[in-house]
Amino acid sequence: MALQTEDNDTVRSARLSRAQAVAAAGGIEEALAGGTLLPIDDLTLAEAIVLGLVRQGVRTFLCVLGHGSTEIGEVLRVYETAGVIRSCGVRHEVEAAHAATALRWVTGEKAAVVTSIGPGALQAMAGSLASASDGIGVWHLYGDETSEDEGPNMQQIPKHEQQLYLRLCATMGEAYCLHTPAAVGAALRRGLVTVDHPHRAGPFYLLLPLNTQPAVLHGFNLDELPRGTLPRLGAAVDDGAYAGAAARLHAAQRVVVKIGGGARAAGPELLEFLDAVDGVAVTSPLVSGVIPYDHPRNMTVGGSKGSISGNFAMDEADLLVAVGTRFVCQSDCSRTGYPHVQHVVNINSDLRTALHYSHTTALVGDAALTLRRLIAALHAEGRGKKRGESEWWRQCREQRRRWDAFKAERYAQPRLHDPVWGGRVLTQPAAIKTATDWARARDVVTFFDAGDVQANGFQVVEDDRLGRTFTETGASYMGFAVSALLATALASQPFYGLAISGDGSFTMNPQILLDGVTHGARGCILLLDNRRMGAISGLQEAQYGAAYTTADGLAVDYVAWARAVNGVAAFDGGRSAESLRAALEQARAHGGLSLIHLPVYYGPDPLGGMGAHGRWNVGSWVEDTQALRHRIGL
Repeated sequence: MALQTEDNDTVRSARLSRAQAVAAAGGIEEALAGGTLLPIDDLTLAEAIVLGLVRQGVRTFLCVLGHGSTEIGEVLRVYETAGVIRSCGVRHEVEAAHAATALRWVTGEKAAVVTSIGPGALQAMAGSLASASDGIGVWHLYGDETSEDEGPNMQQIPKHEQQLYLRLCATMGEAYCLHTPAAVGAALRRGLVTVDHPHRAGPFYLLLPLNTQPAVLHGFNLDELPRGTLPRLGAAVDDGAYAGAAARLHAAQRVVVKIGGGARAAGPELLEFLDAVDGVAVTSPLVSGVIPYDHPRNMTVGGSKGSISGNFAMDEADLLVAVGTRFVCQSDCSRTGYPHVQHVVNINSDLRTALHYSHTTALVGDAALTLRRLIAALHAEGRGKKRGESEWWRQCREQRRRWDAFKAERYAQPRLHDPVWGGRVLTQPAAIKTATDWARARDVVTFFDAGDVQANGFQVVEDDRLGRTFTETGASYMGFAVSALLATALASQPFYGLAISGDGSFTMNPQILLDGVTHGARGCILLLDNRRMGAISGLQEAQYGAAYTTADGLAVDYVAWARAVNGVAAFDGGRSAESLRAALEQARAHGGLSLIHLPVYYGPDPLGGMGAHGRWNVGSWVEDTQALRHRIGL
């Protein structure tokens, strides 16, 4: 496969010419059409991969390079010099995975994570759990052991078996090892289908053996590099399913519609459908704002950390319409969330998810298109008229008023005494309410980190549209929000971000302080400090009456830490809503990366948090939760 040294040098010297041709023409297609890029040429496997990704619209590469990625790193250097792509060297592979996920999620722009062999690949793969769980398409390029097996490669899994990293990655998602360089077109095509899947995208892992990266492909035909847009599913097929679903909806007295991530593009259809069936909506944190928070049929979030109104609607409904939802344990109270539901109408693009519950009418197709056909079926049967002030409507509205009053009571008491801080400090609900109101008024994109901050956050936010807040609840990955701020520097249309993080999550990924400045991030880390992993402390106390190893009481000067990095502005958020707002304004005026440290309350006072209003199959609750699930039998 390899040429003589002088021929290899010729291939590499032609690399810059190819890169400059693509840059000057504005793209691969334009360069081919203009004759400045040869359709058949000699190039290394690594260059073919980069050209293939550029052809698919990947322009951003987040890199932690090592001995397992020197050749592809050199290709990226040349193509960045020519102005075709942008590479960002970062300090941790998990951060790279999160930033690439956030960039695709917020802006739709594609990115690739590039790592070395061994620990770097494992860390990037760990970070990819977020994109895999939330359905976000991201490329992952990892160095891999050599294909000729001359002996153990440093940092590979120390076991005498082939392709162990391929096995690991294929367990997480879709993966391909370029053991054979000529298979590059097939590998990139499989990646395209995964990363750009219109209904359930995810990470794609492309493993690059150390010795095949620099191998030269003689007379390689660039047409082997795939391109194109994948078609979406249409509406679910009929076969009487729509009429059957319409009949069941007409007969039901208490309809609840659970909205998941697969319904992101179906906001108008959801609103029309809710009126047509006199139903109420319960939303997933992934789609906050898909219908406005203040819409009268929005009962807000439901599940083990849901709301009073959301969980009431789930508990009392007799028919469930599930739209684009995966039924994660917390979202449906470990399969106990619908104890009175007799039938499920499940709209989903995945057949297995659509058949999750028994007694289901499965409508497998695009959420928006399928809802339109179902609405038409309701009207055709004369069953699509709004029923007005039904008893179900009145009951749900009363519970929504209770939830709004519950929240208002906590906002009216924004500060509580905390012995750790030696005085009165803001509660998390009050701090999050202050910050998210501020962000919404200024079109600032808010990211929530895992833990107590996340749970209180999706109960507090009041989004009027999608794209206001991003809550990574699929994996609840600590450190996601702060890492996501790097996306503000990578986006072609830059935006300002606010990452609301607990002290535990921030210390998982503090390297954003360095990388954010290096690459020009524009955003603020609002660090809510209760000196513990509050979500787990609270869970332990609720189940067993004592917290264990989730708090150490160590005092950390986060403001000094942030100020130690040249270019980061750091502020004390004070102990009131007014001082927090003032700090947020200072951070925004700084323009670059900033951090606000805010002490927050932790303790037994119920006004200090938003509470839990559902069930969960963990710890001491397992026996009762599982028994209820089997009694329900849904």
